[in-house]
Amino acid sequence: MIHNASTLTAITDARVVTPDGIRDDLAVMVRGGRIVDLVPATAVGDAKVIDLLGSYLLPGFVDTQVNGGGGVLFNDDPSPGTVRTIARAHARYGTTGLLATLVSDHLDVVERGRKAVDAVIRDGEQTVIGLHIEGPFINTERRGVHDAERIRPLTRATAERLAPLELGPTLITVAPEMAEPGAIRALVKRGFIVAAGHSAASHEQVAAAIDEGLTGFTHLYNAMSQLTVREPGVVGAALDSDNTYAGFIADGVHVAAACARIALRCKGPERLMLVTDAMPAVGTSQTTFELLGETITVEDGVYRDRHGALAGSSLDMATAVRGMMRLTGCDLVTAATMAATTPAHFLGLQRERGAIAPGLAADFAILDHELRPVATITGGLTAWSKNEEPLH
Repeated sequence: MIHNASTLTAITDARVVTPDGIRDDLAVMVRGGRIVDLVPATAVGDAKVIDLLGSYLLPGFVDTQVNGGGGVLFNDDPSPGTVRTIARAHARYGTTGLLATLVSDHLDVVERGRKAVDAVIRDGEQTVIGLHIEGPFINTERRGVHDAERIRPLTRATAERLAPLELGPTLITVAPEMAEPGAIRALVKRGFIVAAGHSAASHEQVAAAIDEGLTGFTHLYNAMSQLTVREPGVVGAALDSDNTYAGFIADGVHVAAACARIALRCKGPERLMLVTDAMPAVGTSQTTFELLGETITVEDGVYRDRHGALAGSSLDMATAVRGMMRLTGCDLVTAATMAATTPAHFLGLQRERGAIAPGLAADFAILDHELRPVATITGGLTAWSKNEEPLH
């Protein structure tokens, strides 16, 4: 694989998943951590050749909701070391950009997490690109496994005190009905990307939040008011809104296949994005873990608390791609769009990553014929390979 970012490298004999479809006749030229060009496979000149032997070359996956991995939960120790462990775990599955995610917690923990993510980005950790603050400004009625004692309303004064990252996008999930009028607008003005989630809001309340700048929905269908005949709720607002994005957990457990198909028809792959909502056991053989004092049990890849409530997922992004294809019957290009291109747009990073196109970061997920991970290239260097030790 690629070990020298300054060398002109030609990635050949790959099924290249481009915005225009799958191409078998291209070489992807890489140098300095960027895609230089896409050229005919016969025109690589004297570049160093990496032969993928017919594997799929996809844009590196961008995951906007990663609570943990590699045996650690971000909330438990919001430090640079924890962030790096999570990044290494998810690089194993084609993820080249993730938002380290904090579930509802005290604001001092949020601040520590913010500083930790800024620190690892400043130190050059390319897999971590931002922060997702999922709560504590959510509704206890739809809290799922979030700790009720940590949940609080969002006042405008609090919104004006919160600080986003200095070096990457900061996504924050709030329940619109728990936000004081003007609070969401204040967050957007401070640089936050705002999503609705863990919410019992009415359609009218969500519409007001969209007017204030809300642009996303966290794990569509889950932990939100549902679509009914005279009150569309959060789900109805998400499906009806053309200019918002929605995260989707494609594990076949969180959402029924018919609902997945409906979401894809309503939002389209340009607005529906795959997320993992991954927990610490991803990348390990753990059968239990602790989530803010609650024991979570892992059984057949499903995470539940003692009451049976779902607690995040065991998904990695490569599995999410396969899952979305299975649930909806969509093709690989569509699934790759939802796993890479769409989340990059949601985060405002479409000029940096999210597609295999000249000028963008050389971030790739390499998958075999069964769409299982072979290698991950981040910023033009091998972050993980099935046949090699990671370079980290």
